[in-house]
Amino acid sequence: MPEARTNLHRLPSVDEVLRTQTATHAVDRFGRSSVVSSIRGALAAARQGQAAILSRPEDIAVSALGRLEAQSVANLRPAYNLTGTVLHTNLGRAILPEEAIEAALVAMRNAVTLELDLDTGRRGERDNHLRDLLCELTGAEDAIVVNNNAAAVLLVLNALAKGREVIVSRGELIEIGGSFRMPEIMTRAGVKLIEVGTTNRTHAKDYLEALGARSAMILKVHSSNFRIEGFTAQVATPDLAEIARKHQIPLVHDLGSGTLIDLAPYGIAHEPTVAEVIGQGADLVTFSGDKLLGGPQAGFIVGRKDLISRLSRNPMKRALRLDKLRLSALEATLKLYRNPDRLAQRLPTLRLLARPKEDIEAMARRLLPHIAARTAESFSLEVVDCESQIGSGALPLKTLPSAGIALHPLQTRGKGQKLSGLAVALRRLPVPVIGRISKDAVVLDFRCLEDEREFAENLSHLGLGENP
Repeated sequence: MPEARTNLHRLPSVDEVLRTQTATHAVDRFGRSSVVSSIRGALAAARQGQAAILSRPEDIAVSALGRLEAQSVANLRPAYNLTGTVLHTNLGRAILPEEAIEAALVAMRNAVTLELDLDTGRRGERDNHLRDLLCELTGAEDAIVVNNNAAAVLLVLNALAKGREVIVSRGELIEIGGSFRMPEIMTRAGVKLIEVGTTNRTHAKDYLEALGARSAMILKVHSSNFRIEGFTAQVATPDLAEIARKHQIPLVHDLGSGTLIDLAPYGIAHEPTVAEVIGQGADLVTFSGDKLLGGPQAGFIVGRKDLISRLSRNPMKRALRLDKLRLSALEATLKLYRNPDRLAQRLPTLRLLARPKEDIEAMARRLLPHIAARTAESFSLEVVDCESQIGSGALPLKTLPSAGIALHPLQTRGKGQKLSGLAVALRRLPVPVIGRISKDAVVLDFRCLEDEREFAENLSHLGLGENP
């Protein structure tokens, strides 16, 4: 009989393994049921040749404990965003300010007045916690908040235009991340899409010709993640507002990312603020909370009081509402906007977007020796200029001057495999490092890196193996 088959007879029983000190410790941490299941898994793997055949009960217990510890690692893990995209959808978009984190912690640890009116002792509305703040910051009459901006648009369409027609320029029928398309959202909301104009040019007469007895709304959509340039034309918000007002239907402006302040003083191209669009006559404006605003995921709807009241009464509103954690974090984030002079210091999104290239380049040069110490045998390194993106559909053609480190394989043979191998090794670090592969190099853009010491310590665990 082969040696492996002989060793199978020496495998301990589950009860023998449970009596070991390691198993006792594991039961205290993970519970008896989980430990028994893990021990059986370790024994099964040994029998099937998937693991080394271990004969000592203690060895099996150690193997089982390792399995449980691996399973206990959170799937949602912190990571270093060195992609050059500040608001990276796959990496969670905005990093929250400390004030928002503290507010969420308080809400987690305590009962809170989520839907309780302290003055009357009766049930209140959870939107009341943000209503006054949003009206103050946008100049709107009223406001509500839902799960995200797509939900905001869906609610507006369903509540104000279900079974009727909504007029949209063809050049604004966007597709956002995950293949979600504006026409499909409109279909789900139960409205009929009326497309006007052409992809690159839409005029006021196009809207006027489309208006009819079944028209319920004019919808203007921010292009978000693309731009059409060259021979183009679109109707400005004030002109659309006048058309909508004359025909007694609302103008809804979906701003997408949306911003509450002028970003030009921070070196970022000007985007229409929510207050500007309200001032230009839009009846409702929808925008996101976790993009340029720099807070947790949310969708805001601000504008006319009578229209907001209709949205609040729609049964869909309950399905789209926020929990106490995000409401607490949003309130704390919005309050930071009351002090614009300190906003760049307290709001991580704005701080990262406004970082000077010179500071980022100096950091890259300081970190170069640390990275070289782990990679120089297989890669050449150089500090390079980068162009960071804002991300999440905000200002898609505008980039921010940045700096980083490019790692080029020393050997050209199997270059693609070596680059992929390095990217995998970086992602397998205790805190995964997420860069990008560009121009035959792994590029690490340091715009979003703030803690150099912890990053350097994390790199000490980098192992490239024989390949690359």
